[in-house]
Amino acid sequence: MSEVIADMGAKVLERFPAGAPRGSWPAEEYAAQRRAQGEPATVVMDLKSDAFLVVLQGDDD
Repeated sequence: MSEVIADMGAKVLERFPAGAPRGSWPAEEYAAQRRAQGEPATVVMDLKSDAFLVVLQGDDD
């Protein structure tokens, strides 16, 4: 797992390879579905694994 994600305290919900077909945004679509369900999902790029990660930001408590 990426050190940055661990430092952010984020939970990775799903991983999507960066090589999706042109015009296809599966990570963004998945995050939008999660946001529609009330979860603050965000897409970030993991350069080491060349993948888009859909994450939930951790609590700042």
